[in-house]
Amino acid sequence: MKPSANHADDTRSGIGAGTPNSAAFSGNNVSSQYRGKGPRLMWRLFFYLAVFTAVILVILWLFQVVFLDSIYKLIKISDIRVCAERLTDLIASDNIEELESRSLELAHSRELCVLILRMTDKDTAIEVVSVDTQLGCVIHNTDKASKFTLYDSAVANGGSLTQRFRFDSRTRSYYSTSDGIMAETTDDRESIVYTLLAKDGAGQDYLVMLNSVITPVSATVRTLNTQLIIISGLLLALSLLMALIISRTISRPLERLNASARLLAGGAFDTRFSADGCREINELADTLNYAAVELGRVDDLRRELIANISHDLRTPLTMIEGYGEVMRDLPGENTPDNVQIIIDEAKRLTSLVNDILDISKLQSGNQELVLSQVNITAALSDMLGRYSRLISEGYTIRFDYDREVTLETDESRFIAVVYNLVNNAVTYTGADKLVAVTQTVSDNAVRISVTDTGEGIPPDKLENIWDRYYKVDKVHRRASVGTGLGLSIVKSTMDMLGGTYGVITSPGSGSTFWIELPYWG
Repeated sequence: MKPSANHADDTRSGIGAGTPNSAAFSGNNVSSQYRGKGPRLMWRLFFYLAVFTAVILVILWLFQVVFLDSIYKLIKISDIRVCAERLTDLIASDNIEELESRSLELAHSRELCVLILRMTDKDTAIEVVSVDTQLGCVIHNTDKASKFTLYDSAVANGGSLTQRFRFDSRTRSYYSTSDGIMAETTDDRESIVYTLLAKDGAGQDYLVMLNSVITPVSATVRTLNTQLIIISGLLLALSLLMALIISRTISRPLERLNASARLLAGGAFDTRFSADGCREINELADTLNYAAVELGRVDDLRRELIANISHDLRTPLTMIEGYGEVMRDLPGENTPDNVQIIIDEAKRLTSLVNDILDISKLQSGNQELVLSQVNITAALSDMLGRYSRLISEGYTIRFDYDREVTLETDESRFIAVVYNLVNNAVTYTGADKLVAVTQTVSDNAVRISVTDTGEGIPPDKLENIWDRYYKVDKVHRRASVGTGLGLSIVKSTMDMLGGTYGVITSPGSGSTFWIELPYWG
């Protein structure tokens, strides 16, 4: 059995490129409303890269210019405190020899001055470690009273104290930055003195003083400013160059795709898209090529559908008109047979229109299921009883089943599926006019098979027979029953019912179309 080759809506025509149809719409008109709007890809990329560059430059400027002095001082203070804590750990362990060597090591590696005093009382101290590595060290160039002042301040501050000093060359004295006179000093160098109290294992008090000179960073800031200006110009130029390169890499393939898409929108369905860009653009080209093929197929099928539907409509209309005129003009022709022919052709038209409406609803998703418990065995028997006229004309329609089955489904949709399969089988069965309908039940499904003894379907056609409007051959024959929209309705309805469908066939040996619905009896 072949699917209704004489009916345009039975299956879809093979893949092919359509011819341009300029009457449908103009792709240029459709796209012209968007053409010229918005910046080009190159300038958009340049803008994004320029913004990114500006953000990077602002971050560099903030950290290397604005906050450089503060960050530098924080690092120096943190470094002094870490060194002081390491030394106090050695004091607590009474490791004086290690204390001396470690103080010398830290002083040279971290550019520090170290002075450690053992406090015999609040006014007397013995020098334990003294390392002077910097010119103008505060802790080594102040008098004894100033050292005890630092001790008292550390005690009052909870055991540690951080102070900043500057040297006044006029008075040759050190002043704390908290003193008002610091605004009049001429030396930009600033010294940080960190004082920390410690105890040895015997509970003896120690005064640990570390001094580091903070070098002025104003010259460094000026250097960085100059560098940032140069870097900004280079980065902006590089951004423009990158934008040009990227736009050439991305926009040119897109422009070619856009030009081909306009041809496709104008009806040139044989247009093919080519791209040599990145993977995403190549995938887009493949998708557009697939869309072009499908649009060409739909255009071919549309024309074929119009031709075939016109044929199916014209034949019954011609017969109705002809027999009506005969009955009107010729005496004695108003016979029951002639009236029956008019009625049959009117029913054929009604069936065709109903099937077109049904498949439109199925394709649009507007068809709703009405589920109920259905004895499908009894329903099939009743449905096959409608073929009594064909049986009287010599057809044999046999129904075999293993047992009666009741399941939840939409009875009208289910019967419509089997009805279309039987109509298809009646159209293409062999000379013996035999059609066999079989119901079999498995563990989790019930299968309905419809078998004919016709010519079968070539293997290369099986992939497309369920598609809309496809025809195995191009000869449009008028079926004895049905409208020729059967297999498309079967496919759409079974998808909606949640079932499966298929065909078993070989050329010259007939075909068996089957459907299955889930069943747990």
